[in-house]
Amino acid sequence: MAVLGIIAGGGALPLAVADAVRQGGRDVFILALVGAADPGVEQYPHAWNSLGEVGRAMQLLRDHGVDEVLLAGKVARPRFSEVKLDFKGARVLPRVLAAARRGDDALLKCMVALFEDDGFRAIGVAEAAPSLLMGPGALGRRAPSENDLADIKIAVEVVRLMGRLDVGQAAAVCDGLVLAVEAAEGTDRMIERVASLPAAIRGVPGNPRGVLVKAPKPQQDGKTDLPVIGIQTIANAAAAGLGGIAVEAGSTLILGRQEVCAAADRAGLFVYGFLRDAGS
Repeated sequence: MAVLGIIAGGGALPLAVADAVRQGGRDVFILALVGAADPGVEQYPHAWNSLGEVGRAMQLLRDHGVDEVLLAGKVARPRFSEVKLDFKGARVLPRVLAAARRGDDALLKCMVALFEDDGFRAIGVAEAAPSLLMGPGALGRRAPSENDLADIKIAVEVVRLMGRLDVGQAAAVCDGLVLAVEAAEGTDRMIERVASLPAAIRGVPGNPRGVLVKAPKPQQDGKTDLPVIGIQTIANAAAAGLGGIAVEAGSTLILGRQEVCAAADRAGLFVYGFLRDAGS
């Protein structure tokens, strides 16, 4: 199998993908984005590259035997006036700027398209590292109650509506009341807002209520930004008094599955995978 090129943004996801791919018997080369990627990428074959050095990126990937690429991790919208550009980067900049004005999802799709236009095959994490995907049903000892399932259904509807507007991938609901929706601040900050709400409308540690739901945006193609949960998500949800986390099965990534399961069991939370068509 040819080497898989991982274009690494921020966070732990690129490292988890690299580990899973190598455990599956395939070599990786990481193109680490300057100012975003975790220094941990340096344990793998890698090179650091500015977001605007598009031509250099293509050449580095070819030099390392890459024919398939994968984008993983957080890529914050840069200040384009401060981005280091090579010749190819300058040539495609108007296209990138136009995509950035349409939102983060459009920008990520544009980045993927640049590599595809240059002859690389772009794939998603689901194809490269399926072991990271959440399956259907409960992950740990707890399962959602009927009341939880009703909250999950409402939260899924909210997330779907937000996704169509390229707003966010998560919402929290308790007893039918929408507590918070995710915007540019990300899931962790959204959960912190839940914890700041009056205890009368949400759960509290020791008496958890309500759910956090994450699901991909309808327009996402799986090659860019799938929802992710990890052990920090469990800790944050527990601190906010939420009763559990529900994610779309087959379209959500779990970083550290065993650790997440153990942490959820210790906190008394459920982690549940709902089917896309069912929504519950």
